[in-house]
Amino acid sequence: MTTTSASEPEIPTGPLRTANSTSARDPEDSWQADNDRYLSAALAWLRLILRAYIEQRSGPAATTVAEGELKAAEEDMQHAAEAHPPPALISLGRLLELSPFERHTLLLCVAQELDPSIADLCAQAQGRPLPSGPTFALALSLFPDPAWDIMSPYRGLRFWRLVEIGRTAEQPLVSSPLRADERIVNHVKGLDYLDDRLEPFLTAVESHAAPSRLAPPQHPAGAEITDCWRPTPSWTGGRLPVIQLLGADSESKQSVAAQSAAQLGLLLYRLPTGLLPGPTAELESIARLWQREALLLPLALYLDADDTELVGTADDARDRLVGRFLQRSGGPCFVATRELRPDVPAPTHGVDIAPPPVAERAAAWRTAFPSTDADRLAGQFALGLSAIQEIATASGTDPDAAWRTCLARTRPRLGALAQRLEPKANWDDIVLPAQEAALLRQIGDQVAQRCTVYQNWGFAERHNRGLGISALFTGPSGTGKTMAAEVLARHLSLDLYRVDLSAAVSKYIGETEKNLRRLFDAAEPGGAILFFDEADALFGKRSQVKDSHDRYANIEVSYLLQRMEAYQGLAILATNLRRSLDTAFLRRLRFIVPFAFPDTTERREMWARVFPETAPVDPLDLDHLARLPLSGGMIRNIALNAAFAAASAGTAIGMAAVLTAARTELRKLETPLSEGDFVWDGAAGVTA
Repeated sequence: MTTTSASEPEIPTGPLRTANSTSARDPEDSWQADNDRYLSAALAWLRLILRAYIEQRSGPAATTVAEGELKAAEEDMQHAAEAHPPPALISLGRLLELSPFERHTLLLCVAQELDPSIADLCAQAQGRPLPSGPTFALALSLFPDPAWDIMSPYRGLRFWRLVEIGRTAEQPLVSSPLRADERIVNHVKGLDYLDDRLEPFLTAVESHAAPSRLAPPQHPAGAEITDCWRPTPSWTGGRLPVIQLLGADSESKQSVAAQSAAQLGLLLYRLPTGLLPGPTAELESIARLWQREALLLPLALYLDADDTELVGTADDARDRLVGRFLQRSGGPCFVATRELRPDVPAPTHGVDIAPPPVAERAAAWRTAFPSTDADRLAGQFALGLSAIQEIATASGTDPDAAWRTCLARTRPRLGALAQRLEPKANWDDIVLPAQEAALLRQIGDQVAQRCTVYQNWGFAERHNRGLGISALFTGPSGTGKTMAAEVLARHLSLDLYRVDLSAAVSKYIGETEKNLRRLFDAAEPGGAILFFDEADALFGKRSQVKDSHDRYANIEVSYLLQRMEAYQGLAILATNLRRSLDTAFLRRLRFIVPFAFPDTTERREMWARVFPETAPVDPLDLDHLARLPLSGGMIRNIALNAAFAAASAGTAIGMAAVLTAARTELRKLETPLSEGDFVWDGAAGVTA
């Protein structure tokens, strides 16, 4: 009996196998018949060799299996193994570099799942009363050229999880019952499907192999990937390089990956990195199972790190999980990430993936909607051509339905970085001087006509900076800055997000920039409106550099300026203290809208609009109320509190309830009061 050294097997990572390789299943050929013929011959040989072994143990007188019969059965099995393409067990042994002894042992384990009589023969051969499965000891006794290293965890049977060992604490490994893995049994029978233990983690990605599903500027990226994978580059040491798909457009990256995989005859599956298990044993199991599947089937993996980066959950621990998974798994693999990961523990190649240009998107929308809405949809939503086709098909010929679908599809997941606000206010609800109201409408017009000016009229070709539309709303608290942002969002039918600066700003160097990058990258595809309230807390005057903290604080401000200039949506900064903002920062803002404390005329108009038409309101003295020194936000609070007081009393909203609520609001803010303002006898002019 020969013994070889146990060492970790070489992971087959050579030239890419595609659906045209010898492992493919062509339903029109006779492969299944050849495979069944081989299994039938192999089971016949195995039954004979087991009977011969049992009879040998019983004594020479009990021998009924002739040597010629056994040799003929072995020749039949060998002849069936020479079919082309080869039977599944033969190709599996070659693929995983199993020795003939290991392949025979695997056949012994698989056979009891195919023929119940094999289990009975194994029990008799091992002197056991009931069938309990074959063992390594039985295999070492049955087959030629036995090797003890078959039991090593680094040899093929255990390394690739081809067999399961039913071992107890007291039982030696050599005599523990063996059972073939269910996935391997089905593979040997010719039934190939994804291992069901991987299904909770993986999602099949629809193939987008047709060139029309990608924009022409994206075709070179696909060609670069296929050129990199068709041969095995010498610089990778025989392993296919991990392709890092770089950029913020998740949809385009997935489409390019799907097209490249389809051209190479591979099925693409997506695995979000957030689903990778933390415990080492579980991660190792998932990596090994995927590694095996990538060898059994023509598969490619799309490891999606975009989701965790979007919501800010990417951290060192998650990066280590990704690194270990890539180190332990093999096969064709994409990693979707925003920036190149230098710590990938495998040969890697980065490919930049940009979204389709606006002109390509507009042409796709124009084909779907032959109307002027095509430019508006293309300029607002950075979608791939396949997504445009899907939305157009689902929306029929209704551009409004397409807009709503695009808005939902590109809605960013910002986690704790920002809060989505549902815009309720419209132009009739906000009261501003004519000049400021005109500025707001001008902002809305520029966002709506962005595609016309930048793309159709060619301004984007002459300028690569300053194409983002940014505005500063400055003024005291409660003067309507947030309401103005709501008005714009509702007018433009866009999502509005209020950025939580406490979550975005970090004391750790570099973290603030990461948070801002996640914020802008996530909001970019749908052009959501970003509303930075109390922006002076982050974007104040850049200080003179006195120490390292000052230098990094200035870097944060500079980074923000760059991202605002490049952002394709509308960014609104709100501050109570305009003077605290850096002059260089103000210069880069396209609009500055002052929100002054309202005068008497404006306050009267606010009081006239503050109550809903369905609310029971007694006639109010609007002139009297307009004399109170209140901002728009204070007036809304007073109206709401007065409404609750009237509802509790079971009456309509009257002057008494309103004045009482106004007194409470002013006291809350420690504003000096004149009690004469709260005396109203009803005799003065009453205006409905």
